[in-house]
Amino acid sequence: MAEQKIQQSAFTKVHQLRPLAGGLMLTVKVISSKTIMPRGRADGNQGRQMRLAECLVGDETGMIIFTARNDQVDLMKDGTTCILRNAKIDMFKGSMRLSVDRSGRVEITEQADFSVKEDNNLSLIEFERVDVVV
Repeated sequence: MAEQKIQQSAFTKVHQLRPLAGGLMLTVKVISSKTIMPRGRADGNQGRQMRLAECLVGDETGMIIFTARNDQVDLMKDGTTCILRNAKIDMFKGSMRLSVDRSGRVEITEQADFSVKEDNNLSLIEFERVDVVV
């Protein structure tokens, strides 16, 4: 019983995400997925193929844009529920983006029973970096 409680508390909710956070574990539902960079490069060089997709994901507390890379693109289909392990927050043009790099994992899980709170999109909040001199 105590093990289960500890394991559940390790999960983060979307509304708790903050800029540059790392080591996150979330259960999210995919709202939409849009490929932004197709396979291959424009110059025809097939040495390094890269696929990127921007996916809107969320839980019962809010939603955020998830940047899927390569094999992750195939997993992030509309309506699927995923567990994101060792996820991190990257900043893109002052907005938060969720991502999972090589040290993390995207796992498909059984359908979640929550509905996504669509009126709290954390990717629409713009942050500004302020340097403080002491």
